Amino acid sequence: MTNTTKILNQAVADLYTARIALHQVHWYMRGTGFMEWHPKVDRYMDGLAEILDELSERLITIGGKPYSTLTEFLQHSNIEEVPGEFKSVEASLKRVIDIFNYLVGLFEEGMEIADEEGDNVTNSLFEDAKGNLEKDIWMLSAELGLAPQLQREKTTTALKEA
Repeated sequence: MTNTTKILNQAVADLYTARIALHQVHWYMRGTGFMEWHPKVDRYMDGLAEILDELSERLITIGGKPYSTLTEFLQHSNIEEVPGEFKSVEASLKRVIDIFNYLVGLFEEGMEIADEEGDNVTNSLFEDAKGNLEKDIWMLSAELGLAPQLQREKTTTALKEA
């Protein structure tokens, strides 16, 4: 398995888990802003599903096999599951920012790996996904009165498995 297929599969596991985590945020947010943010989180979930599908199909295209079971997603994801608990809109949006920041770091790592292996198409998919999430982070941060909070550190988690 190439490093590109490994990072793509890491993204598959993390995107699926991220989508579930956002669904939890969607259900458990409360307070001022709920009526505005509840449907927006739906759109974020849809966006993650689109990225998940694109990266999964790319993985198949280059000869890989994307994770496709709940067990595989949970075994391989680096996004921590937390029990459902009602939280303020602000706390809920901070959780979304944390998840998106992790994914941005993962996509950055994916870009570097795909570039090293000469896979411009995968690099472009990661780059587009990263740019979209960075914009979402900026907007979410602005809603909370914060600077964009983009994290530039690498995840270094994608290559744990052989």
